Amino acid sequence: MPAFATVQDYVDSLPESQREIADTLLPLIDAALPGAGAVWHGHPVWSLGAAPGKATVCHVKSYPKYLTFGLFRGQEIADAAGRLEAGSRTMASVKLRSTADIDGDLFADWLRQAREVEQSAARG
Repeated sequence: MPAFATVQDYVDSLPESQREIADTLLPLIDAALPGAGAVWHGHPVWSLGAAPGKATVCHVKSYPKYLTFGLFRGQEIADAAGRLEAGSRTMASVKLRSTADIDGDLFADWLRQAREVEQSAARG
């Protein structure tokens, strides 16, 4: 697995179709979590903690046929659209195959909720 120094290095390595998805998605993430992105375990994560992987809110990961946008506590947020798929522990994610899969308002709401849930968990 190649090592990436920055989120942009990771995005630059993606196939063109996934790069377009990332170029649409990342501004939404950065608006909700400014300056919080880093590469951790080979893919981009956005965390509230002092280091990547501490109080992690979301991640983006490439697979051969799609890009995944995952929320670490995604099962704890309201998803009226029903698009988030439950994963392990409290995670939930959505598979993105094109930019049309990104609803800016919906994703911004998920990110707001996920940030709030993580902030509450950090306060304990």
